[in-house]
Amino acid sequence: MIQLRTIMNVADNSGAKRVGLIKVLGGSRRRYAQLGDIVVCSVKVAEPRKAVKKKDVVKAVVVRQRHNYHRRDGSYVRFDENAVVILDGVEPKGGRIFGPIPREIKERGFSTIASLAQEIV
Repeated sequence: MIQLRTIMNVADNSGAKRVGLIKVLGGSRRRYAQLGDIVVCSVKVAEPRKAVKKKDVVKAVVVRQRHNYHRRDGSYVRFDENAVVILDGVEPKGGRIFGPIPREIKERGFSTIASLAQEIV
């Protein structure tokens, strides 16, 4: 359950390190985001001389969440952190993806992120 003002890690090499959630896309009364949802974020911490700067407003997709995610087969998946991948349209802005990525990301249409990932859970 990722909601307004949640601070999340960035799981790619776009330059941002931490982002804060501004808005969950998908409806005017939508409060929470989960795996595969697109969110609008503000960059809080960034590396110098990279594509994304501090205070930039970016769109991102949630790739890890601490709250249990219930899968269709009855199992649950849970991660140690909340993490996003910054998007440029539908493709990721960075060229590498760090850490494990759940298979729900590929099912939601982000096959490029799944192919760049080190590990699919």
